[in-house]
Order: sequence, then C-alpha cells, then structure tokens
Amino acid sequence: MKVRFGILGTGVVGKTIASRLAGLEHEVMVGTRDPAETLSRNEPDAYGNPSFSAWQEEHPEVRLGTFAEAAAHGEIVVNATAGAVSLEALEQAGEANLNGKILIDVANPLDFSKGMPPTLSVSNTDSLGEQIQRRFPEAKVVKTLHTMNAQLMVDPAQLAATDHTVFVGGTTRRPRPR
Repeated sequence: MKVRFGILGTGVVGKTIASRLAGLEHEVMVGTRDPAETLSRNEPDAYGNPSFSAWQEEHPEVRLGTFAEAAAHGEIVVNATAGAVSLEALEQAGEANLNGKILIDVANPLDFSKGMPPTLSVSNTDSLGEQIQRRFPEAKVVKTLHTMNAQLMVDPAQLAATDHTVFVGGTTRRPRPR
C-alpha cells in the first residue's frame, strides 16, 4: 500500500528516512523553511554529509517543499528536525496540516550551548513529545526511534542477531473543553 509521507527536516535523519520510504515506493516530500535556500547549499555539512541538493540528485523521486507543503502532502508526518527548533518547524507546518494525522517524532531536544556533550533542553518532568502533543492536540503524536541512529531507524534488521528494545511512546489526548 502506497502512503504519502511528509518528512520535516533535511538533515541526515530526514534524508535517511526519506530515501528508505521512497525506496519502498511511498510518495515522499521533505519539508524545510526555505526550499530555494536549502537547494542553494552545495557544501557538505559540518560532519561531511552531502548537501541536500547533492542528495536529491540521487533521489529525484523525493520532492522538496516548505514545512507546510510537506505536512499537507503527508498522510503520515515525520518530525526529523533538530529538537531545539521542532515546535517552531511544526508551527510553520501548520496545525491544520497536522490535525488528525499520525505525527512520528524522532527528534531529540539537544542543547549544545555548553559545548559537548550536549544536554537535553527538555527532560525529567516533560518531554518534547509531550510538548508537541499539547501544542497540537489533534495530531496523533508517536515518539519513537530517537534512541538510535538514522541507519538503524530504517534498517532494524541490523539488530536481528541480538536482543534489543525500542521505545515507542504516545501521549494521551485529552478532549478539548467545550
């Protein structure tokens, strides 16, 4: 069954998930703040990964649009943005484009302000997934895969020879007061 996915984020995680889903013949659109600016970058990122434009040349079946266009396109939306800007990116995606949809959140709210290793900007009594669910109560938020790298996210068979646990969390949606 072909599904339309909207992937928010053009980094390594977003590109890895998008290429895997497209390889499984799903319709995929990746969202970014400014598609023209994203495509104008030609240099590898700080970690040596290819630019989005170089990656897209190898994946022409994956479309690029704004966060709002990708969220509107997707029957399922994946938040693969940097956790520190996830709420802002989801705001740009638009509440109407998220309502009633499964929103898979793979982001980590990493805070690099004190250098390495990063800390979490949200922890202990709250989580990014809970913040997203509170802000977008009509979305069906699923928090998962954020405890592994992108290659494992798309190919869990790499772990088949060992015993592993993958965390999947959802939040309880409370009805809005009338």
